[in-house]
Amino acid sequence: MGKFVGQKLKIAGWVAIGAVAGALTTVQLQAVARGTLAPLPLEELQQLAAVFGMVKSDYVEPVDEKKLISEAITGMVASLDPHSQYFDKKSFKEFREGTSGRFVGVGIEITMEDGLVKVVSPIEDSPAFRAGLKTGDLITKIDDTAVKGLSINEAVKLMRGEPRTKVLLTIFRKDENRSFPVTITREEIKTQSVKTKVVEPGYAWVRVSQFQERTIEDFARKVEDIYKADPKLKGLVLDLRNDPGGLLDAAVALSAAFLPENVTVVSTNGQLEDSKFVYKAIPQHYLRRSGTDPIKRLTDATQGALKKVPLVVLVNEGSASASEIVAGALQDHKRATIMGSQTFGKGSVQTVRPLGPDTGLKLTTARYYTPSGNSIQAKGIVPDVMVDETLEGNVFAALRTREADLQKHLGNGKEAEPPMTDARRVEEQQREEAREQARKRLEEEAKKNPGQRLVPEFGSDKDFQLQQALNQLKGQPVVVSKTLTVRTAEEKKDN
Repeated sequence: MGKFVGQKLKIAGWVAIGAVAGALTTVQLQAVARGTLAPLPLEELQQLAAVFGMVKSDYVEPVDEKKLISEAITGMVASLDPHSQYFDKKSFKEFREGTSGRFVGVGIEITMEDGLVKVVSPIEDSPAFRAGLKTGDLITKIDDTAVKGLSINEAVKLMRGEPRTKVLLTIFRKDENRSFPVTITREEIKTQSVKTKVVEPGYAWVRVSQFQERTIEDFARKVEDIYKADPKLKGLVLDLRNDPGGLLDAAVALSAAFLPENVTVVSTNGQLEDSKFVYKAIPQHYLRRSGTDPIKRLTDATQGALKKVPLVVLVNEGSASASEIVAGALQDHKRATIMGSQTFGKGSVQTVRPLGPDTGLKLTTARYYTPSGNSIQAKGIVPDVMVDETLEGNVFAALRTREADLQKHLGNGKEAEPPMTDARRVEEQQREEAREQARKRLEEEAKKNPGQRLVPEFGSDKDFQLQQALNQLKGQPVVVSKTLTVRTAEEKKDN
């Protein structure tokens, strides 16, 4: 079996942590399926074969054999925990696109507004960027299909396609009050997962929206540019809000950019020998291929300033997995002040192994732990300073699902779950009622202000949490949340 030296002879492949292709996950992709299989329980397999045979011969109408097997595998794996998954051909392709940060399309970040697709921003040097699409443009038609009534995923599918094929977008530009058609040739897009901005002299904002293959290179390049413009940076805000995660090596590298060399970033533990590992802030634990080390280049370019610059990390309920690793490492080493709200609580690692040329299995194989040995599974990272989304309070917090809310979520492996008492049932019911009230409140707000963002855009001058982070860096008073409370881990008991 192919192995490479460096990461304790880790099996050939890579490790990803976080949410990829819409599914929160922590993944280690292996080039080769494991050679040694566990002994098979023959009696139970005979039963499975008998059921398969009966369904095939007796069911009311003919069934597709391949579909039956595929569904059986899907059911078996889905019964384990929310993050284990069988990938069919389509979902495997989407998963790989999500981690690589590459897909074929027109190159725009989008949201929905008034039932139409709104351009958040064109991706730098993409076909949409070159065609002159602007932030705020509304897409009313994709080829001959009206966008009104489509979901955001349906709209994305229509805009993606094969390289060198054309798509006709009808654009409504509000400020010019005109509609016009734009024909765009699809090509491979490299997404931007890092955004930076000098918010005011001496203070910078760096947002990482997902941990992908190109994230660290982008991060190093963009932070280097900030230091070129202002070598005496007084403070930096690392924004990991709503960052669902991604690749583990990227999380280790990002942590290493701010931490002293050789300190522990994260450790993993599971049944497999490969799952027991301590990742440190050293290149051999985050570089997947030989070549230049963007973090060393950045450290040299900033003359080590990034290791000392006052740092605030912004997190919320949507910060998961790789984001939690970075926040946990910087918090445990007292390198940053963590601000915002309690994170998602996804502290498990999944290994992705190909089953054939275009299908695969994503299986939970380890839990991971912050440097002080804490599992964040079902609990998450608790900020040092709790801060609401807006001055008026939290708009979306009650609506967001966390790991502890997912059915069959994994326990943290250390503490037994408290029994399901009447008090816990009441607590869960109250949480559901709070969600319902928040939903209704949001609907009413949306009706009052159609087309308005209910939470200001991250990084804008109206971003309340960012303003509090800047106050923290300057030693000025911070508006601390009066309502946010810590949620404890609510785990299953292992039977």
